Amino acid sequence: MDGDAGNVFSVDPLERYATKGHGVITCMGAGNDVIVLGTSKGWLIRLDFLVGISYDLDLSGGRGEPIHRVFVDPGGSHCIATVLCVGGADTYYTHAKWAKPRILNRLKGVCVNDVAWNRQNITEASTREIILGTDGGQLYVMEVDEKDKKEKYIKILFELTELPESIMGLQMETNRTVNNATRYYVMAVTPTRLYSFTGIGTLDTVFAGYADRAVRFMELPGEIPNSELHFFIKQKRAVHFNWLSGAGIYHGDLNFGAQHSSTDGDENFVENKGLLDYTKFCEDSEVQKPRSLSVSEFHFLLLIKDKVKVVNRISQQVVEELKFDHVPESISKGIIGLCTDATAGLFFAYDENSIFQVSVQDEARDMWRVHLDMKEYAIALANCRNSYQRDQVYIVQADAAFSVKDFYRAASFYAKINFILSFEEISLKFINIGEQDALRTFLLHRLDNLSKDDKCQITMISTWVTELYLDKINRLLLEGATESTNKDYSKSFSLEYQAIVQEFRAFLSDCKDVLDEATTMTLLESYGRIDELVYFANLKEHYEIVVHYYIQQGEIKKALGVLQRPNVSQDLQYKFAPDLIMLDAYETVESWMTTNKLNPKKLIPAMMRYSSEPHAKNETHEVIKYLEYCVHRLQNEDPGVHNLLVSLYAKQEDDSALLRFLQCKFGKGRPNSPDFFYDPKYTLRLCLKEKRMRACVHIYSMMSMHEEAVALALLVDPELAMAEADKVEDDEELRKKLWLMVAKHVILQEKGTKRENIRKAIAFLKETDGLLKIEDILPFFPDFALIDDFKEAICSSLEDYNKQIEQLKQEMNDATHGADDIRSDITALAQRYAIIEQDEECGVCKRKILASGRASHVPIGYNSVGPMPPFYVFPCGHAFHAHCLIAHVKKCISKTHTEYIENLQRQLNLLSSRSTKESNGALDGETFTSTTPMDKLRSQLDDAVASECPFCGDLMIREISLPFIFPNESELVASWKINPESGSQKISSMTISI
Repeated sequence: MDGDAGNVFSVDPLERYATKGHGVITCMGAGNDVIVLGTSKGWLIRLDFLVGISYDLDLSGGRGEPIHRVFVDPGGSHCIATVLCVGGADTYYTHAKWAKPRILNRLKGVCVNDVAWNRQNITEASTREIILGTDGGQLYVMEVDEKDKKEKYIKILFELTELPESIMGLQMETNRTVNNATRYYVMAVTPTRLYSFTGIGTLDTVFAGYADRAVRFMELPGEIPNSELHFFIKQKRAVHFNWLSGAGIYHGDLNFGAQHSSTDGDENFVENKGLLDYTKFCEDSEVQKPRSLSVSEFHFLLLIKDKVKVVNRISQQVVEELKFDHVPESISKGIIGLCTDATAGLFFAYDENSIFQVSVQDEARDMWRVHLDMKEYAIALANCRNSYQRDQVYIVQADAAFSVKDFYRAASFYAKINFILSFEEISLKFINIGEQDALRTFLLHRLDNLSKDDKCQITMISTWVTELYLDKINRLLLEGATESTNKDYSKSFSLEYQAIVQEFRAFLSDCKDVLDEATTMTLLESYGRIDELVYFANLKEHYEIVVHYYIQQGEIKKALGVLQRPNVSQDLQYKFAPDLIMLDAYETVESWMTTNKLNPKKLIPAMMRYSSEPHAKNETHEVIKYLEYCVHRLQNEDPGVHNLLVSLYAKQEDDSALLRFLQCKFGKGRPNSPDFFYDPKYTLRLCLKEKRMRACVHIYSMMSMHEEAVALALLVDPELAMAEADKVEDDEELRKKLWLMVAKHVILQEKGTKRENIRKAIAFLKETDGLLKIEDILPFFPDFALIDDFKEAICSSLEDYNKQIEQLKQEMNDATHGADDIRSDITALAQRYAIIEQDEECGVCKRKILASGRASHVPIGYNSVGPMPPFYVFPCGHAFHAHCLIAHVKKCISKTHTEYIENLQRQLNLLSSRSTKESNGALDGETFTSTTPMDKLRSQLDDAVASECPFCGDLMIREISLPFIFPNESELVASWKINPESGSQKISSMTISI
């Protein structure tokens, strides 16, 4: 499950008898799969495992002087070795491509103990700037180029003067600043101190800055045979340092990206410093200090006696102990030292004859447990690789919180466990101790950790949480009721109660899609949480429940606000309309007027219920307001709406609104719509019932029941009756009848003296504009009326009749003169003629009209005039052969008209064949004077083809719309097509003859 089986570190022999008889191994360096050995006889042995070759170099020149130290750059190309000699020491440089090393004369007699390579700038051809630490406490800077075969420069950078100890370890790191300048970080160790240098610029300027300021150092007591300094490199960057000192292993993290200024002005790039005491991993009372050190990402490899102990850098505990299989010759001295290839991530150990490789297999696999044991839970979780490991971390955290009764925190950790503890076990933990709130917290966290596929479990847990919330709210209410006298408690209770209610509502909002709808509503109702029930119904878009609740509470504006939402069905508007309008008619009608797409017809039941209730005289009738809005603004055409509005108008004391409504023509200007949409018969019955007589008169008139309208108007107002009688304009007889009705009523209703009645009657006659005469109204007077009373009126009437007779006589004389003029015109028309010039051409065939023709040119039903074919001459001057004119007209007229002309021609042909008196070119006087059937047919044919000039009349105008080419002339179109010769791209010239 957790992958803890097997050792992380293992040892294998890499090379036996590696010195090849050139002495024993004294030192070793490695980089990029290249190992360089130094021997006791002054030989340098290079083993290149990358290319599989090796070679030997004799640095002592046969003198047998031992090699003190050897250093290989991270790329494996450059090598620096120090040889101990009688005069002190000699330092050599060699390149991977060189067959012979070169001595560095400027370092003659100087013993180099360590080299700091510039990993960011070094190349295969050049070392660039490197720092050398010497036995005398000096720091030198040097650069060697492989092509120059010698060092470019060697100069001293710094010298320890306060405590001139040997520099035993040296490391360097560079970084780019924001301004693209180079910042240097240098660490150097002596047997008792660790020095740090930093600055921006060049190495010269960085170390020159320490001439007038103190150097930062860390001093630890104790002595050690070999003080070492190691940087662990990860992704070409140093991430932590490790100093093998006399007091222990001093280590810490390196952060070159965010430095913090120290009190003396230096930049402190060391963080999380610590000291590993040697006593922690010594088996007996005598402290054994390591003779060498190698560093991996999480472990120290310490050479103690003949063993390598692997110590976890975080827990500072020995996790493994490595043993080596020596050859017999090397058993006595055992392992001499350790070496690290930082580039390849390899570790080596060596004795006098052999090289051993220490392999690392997934050293980070157990780090989660290390951090867990140290209670560093966040780091432990970051190092976990599977759910089983994470569960163990969560269990430890949860149990720790549970033990100190931090149940909420424990619940959050228990909720993250997936395998080790079941859901039921964890739930029972909280149930057994009565921690309902912690249980709710656990369930909420568990919901957050479940995937969307666990639908069933999500629904069950959500329902359980709902009940726990409701229980919590009820418990708070009970506690608040019992402690109502305590003001301080009441205030805290109110805050807690409001907070839990808000939290519960937020939970309902988050889980609305996973909660079972029916179960949740039942729970809310059973606990009496009506507000939350409405809230949940709102979330689930059950707006019927929400609106019903608001109506019960009398919160009309909230109910209307819900109904006005875009996603609310309009059916709810119609369902709750009766209740809403009865509670607040103004707000309801205003809502209706602002809601689009409402059907007023479906609101009629609600409006009728409201209208049935009594209303104050000065109170605005909201239903009438809404119906007027529908009719006038929305242009509603529903008869039910119009009928309801009419009924409400009819019930008002003032009938002015009713009359205005009846006089409006709402359908005017709308296609296929009547002038009004209400039912006139229903309206008439309603107005008669409510005794709205003026409205009844209008409806009678509108229904063309003018007699009834006038009769009813006479009961209301004679002036209204006269106005109704005047409305009939297209039926003079009916209009007269209506006026007679009015006259009879006026005469019979007058109660003055007889002469006053007669004068008023005569005055009434003048109002009719001559429609009624005195003789029309005489029957309405009593039989004993004297004729003298009507003398003036009768005389006036007789004078009018006389004028009419004289006018008729004048019109008859005018008609007689007009008939005489017409007869004269007809006679003159018969004598009409036209002069034809000798060269006059036919308008169709362009041949001369007077040229002699052939019999074939004579159309059917016509006679030739001598040798000339018959022709037509029009007043406009155009002339046509008869057959040409007929053919031209037939092409331009309709098929029906063409058939009519051809039928006339066939009848003429039939009559011509029966006549024995006709011959080609012969003509007698009977032809022009007789009225035979042939003459009638010829006259009809003339009317059909020669009623007007085809070039000057309507026929020419109609030809504008005809196409130039008819569909049956496709051959003509094809004849115009230009077809160039195949294979030729040229178009031959074409001559057009006119």
